[in-house]
Amino acid sequence: MFLAKVNLITGFLFLVVCVSVSGTCDTSSVCSTNNNAPIVMGADRLEEIKTIAGNKRIGLIVNQTSILNCGEHLLDALLKNGLNVEKILAPEHGFRGTEDAGALINNTIDAKTGIPVLSLYGANKKPTKAQLEDIDILLFDIQDVGARFYTYISTMHYAMEAAAENDKEFIVLDRPNPNDFVDGPVRKEGFTSFVGVDPIPVLHGLTVGELARMINGEGWILTGKNSCKLYVVQMHNWRHGDPYVLPVKPSPNLADYKAVRLYPSLCFFEGTTISVGRGTTFPFTVLGGTDRVYGNFSFTPVSLKGFDTNPLYKGKRCYGVDLRDEEFEGGLSLAYLFEFYRKAGRNGDNFFKKGGWFDLISGTDTLRKQIIQGLSEEEIRASWQEDLNLYKSIRKKYLLYDDYR
Repeated sequence: MFLAKVNLITGFLFLVVCVSVSGTCDTSSVCSTNNNAPIVMGADRLEEIKTIAGNKRIGLIVNQTSILNCGEHLLDALLKNGLNVEKILAPEHGFRGTEDAGALINNTIDAKTGIPVLSLYGANKKPTKAQLEDIDILLFDIQDVGARFYTYISTMHYAMEAAAENDKEFIVLDRPNPNDFVDGPVRKEGFTSFVGVDPIPVLHGLTVGELARMINGEGWILTGKNSCKLYVVQMHNWRHGDPYVLPVKPSPNLADYKAVRLYPSLCFFEGTTISVGRGTTFPFTVLGGTDRVYGNFSFTPVSLKGFDTNPLYKGKRCYGVDLRDEEFEGGLSLAYLFEFYRKAGRNGDNFFKKGGWFDLISGTDTLRKQIIQGLSEEEIRASWQEDLNLYKSIRKKYLLYDDYR
């Protein structure tokens, strides 16, 4: 079959075609994000995975992003290579990645393989002792988007804790970071949540493998054992700063490259009265509220299977801005927050939702207070620098790949 991937090279989109012959997964024909050697994902290094796992019993933490470069799902590849996958543990959005944000996921059975699928976004977010009794290894292979509040890394943290508590090995198959920057406020004490488990900035500038090393090395695992038996299967031919376009939607509402890039800046709006376009086919690329003051572009959120079935302002006309054709270099911008807070005018007191959700997303209540106080973006950014400099010094200890050029 043919697997098409879109990649970004020096600002231009081009198409790379990878070939899988006769249903086999040829990992020597993989896709690249640059003009040099092709990236080899951790999941593509099947021989190393077989050496590590051997005849051990595997609990697989995966979703729809857990594919090899030839397009085969990791689960199928492991079974084809004779590895013993006992169960699948699924994060937010489920094993197939189709469930709404925040929707509880039930345990089920994978129809194709008959393997049990246990939810890590239902009755428990951390694997229980009972769930780990019949396995030896937890193997994590999920594509992150590089933002602290994207919950797949929270699932990884809790799974590492469970592995440490129950004396299980924890294996990470590494993947690129598509928002590979270090920026934003560092999560403060008192603001720990599932969208901010670890004291890292909004943009952490790490792969999941490097972040796992940091969690382990800094003693952030909250258990009697402050580290787990960790092994990272590294990528080949990737370095920090290399652009990367995801071949599969990482979650229902990050539908394309632009949404993935805007997500770190627009996710703050989830703690406000402004819609990020949930309930449309272009979420996280538009912003709007029910007042015409927010802009001339309009959209009406609806219940939309595959995106969001109960979006903010369902059935109501929203007015705002369309960011799909605007240039955005990536990273973290506060300009959108400033613009919409200003446009809210007299309604500014109700701009931030009650319940502290904006503060949990930010990892601190300082950002909200700074915006209300009228500080400039430059002043707010300056207030982050001491924490960011300390974080950057810690980050260096755990890098597996050449750093930014």
